[in-house]
Amino acid sequence: MENTVETRKKRVLSMIQPTGVFTLGNYLGALRNFVALQDDYECVYALADLHAITVRQEPAAFRKNTLSAYAMMLALGINPEKSIFFIQSQVPEHAQLAWILNCYTQFGELSRMTQFKDKAAKHADNVNAGLFTYPCLMAADILLYNADYVPVGADQKQHLELARNVAERFNGLYSPTFVVPEGLIPKTGARIMSLQDPTKKMSKSDDNTASFITMLDTPDQIIKKFRRAVTDSEACVRYGEGKDGINNLMGIYSSITGKTYAEIEREFDGRGYGDFKTAVGEAVVETLEPIQTRYKALVQDKAYLEKCYSEAAPRAEAIARRTLHKAMKKVGYLPTIR
Repeated sequence: MENTVETRKKRVLSMIQPTGVFTLGNYLGALRNFVALQDDYECVYALADLHAITVRQEPAAFRKNTLSAYAMMLALGINPEKSIFFIQSQVPEHAQLAWILNCYTQFGELSRMTQFKDKAAKHADNVNAGLFTYPCLMAADILLYNADYVPVGADQKQHLELARNVAERFNGLYSPTFVVPEGLIPKTGARIMSLQDPTKKMSKSDDNTASFITMLDTPDQIIKKFRRAVTDSEACVRYGEGKDGINNLMGIYSSITGKTYAEIEREFDGRGYGDFKTAVGEAVVETLEPIQTRYKALVQDKAYLEKCYSEAAPRAEAIARRTLHKAMKKVGYLPTIR
């Protein structure tokens, strides 16, 4: 008799903070892959607004940015019928499990987190406890959903490793409770660097707005920023050591067009940097134009956005609550009423 049992898709969990407009780096490095993953995995996505307040937020702007980020993710292709796409603060189990995990995470482990050191240096006037225990909340985010995989970039590997360690520690003390997640290195992803200082990652927090492309930049702004991008004096489009600026532009062009570096070198053989910068800018404009059109329609439709995140929160909470209650029972808490 033929086996008709369906194999459950592996679950992927990924979250992003809704603090300001996403950059081209966010899109090519992670967000585009969020969309592709929906075909092969059961995806749980969220806007990490609890994480966002480790840095002071202006309330009205924060609410606006959260709605804007939600609309942008839908515009990029996150399908609320195919994936669970919710807003973190609307699922209280995240904060509840984070407290439990705080008590199973060592002070020394948290003090070694490089992102804490970096953010503490950058926001020296507000080195709060949340900034320090941020990785425990991130571990709760992941473990609540029994995620098999978590897409990670270089700057998040340390946090994922901590989540794995805490899960294994808890499982070892009590009995298997949490799925220990694996990192998922995106098939197509790129570390996009600053256009003005290609030794640094592209970031919307950069004081120099010419250093990054946002998802909502106009075609003129995009072309202008690429034409001003830092390169070198060789005037030869090739990938190589000491050519950080050109390497970065080639990475962007390759990510968008699908061309290999060798193909790009042949395409621009004998042509100057001006032609190449313009071509990269035009490719980015062409890619972002339909996304921007969808975004502008969605961000105006607040009723639809509210419908999507209001329906997603209970779906997320149904999974999260089961995991939280299991962990609470193992620790020894009395059963919860609800």
